[in-house]
Amino acid sequence: MKLLFAIVIAAVIYANYTMSNPKMTNTAITPNSHSIDFSQAEEIKHWRITNDGVMGGRSLGKIHFENGYGIFSGFISLENNGGFSSTFRPINPLSSHLKTVSINVMGDGLIYQLRMITMLDGYRLSYKHNFATTYGQRQTIRFLLKDFQASFRGRMIANAPLLASEDIIEIGLLINNKKPETFSLSLFNMQFN
Repeated sequence: MKLLFAIVIAAVIYANYTMSNPKMTNTAITPNSHSIDFSQAEEIKHWRITNDGVMGGRSLGKIHFENGYGIFSGFISLENNGGFSSTFRPINPLSSHLKTVSINVMGDGLIYQLRMITMLDGYRLSYKHNFATTYGQRQTIRFLLKDFQASFRGRMIANAPLLASEDIIEIGLLINNKKPETFSLSLFNMQFN
């Protein structure tokens, strides 16, 4: 019952936040390039942070612009059943022919999730793909959209449709390694092809 209540509260907080921040509902990936450029300071304004505090946790994450690129960083705490931090950005519909997404990042040796959000029968469905980073090494990681796994409220959905580019309404990053840790992920660009 507590978990259900926390999920409802999180949904209300998200809805209120999106409605009170026009930039969150009126942003787009550049139509021709299908890319996000984190070297532009303005890009960071399109991203929001959701920490486990929505469910009583104490993790702290932030996204900011520094040294010419974006940085998603913070600290994960397991106190009060916490353990995650995430950042998301809404997008306008992508073309239907896109099959891959690549991200150019420099990590800290930790594992993150790249997430794509869609709507299915009125419910937010999250498609996720884990990726490992190498400490201090800038790398481009490429994903096939068909390899993303669908989940709803933390549960895997085996019979969900394959992720289609035209259905994506948000993109995001999440860290949830089930241990307390400091994290820092430098973000340079993201590209759909």
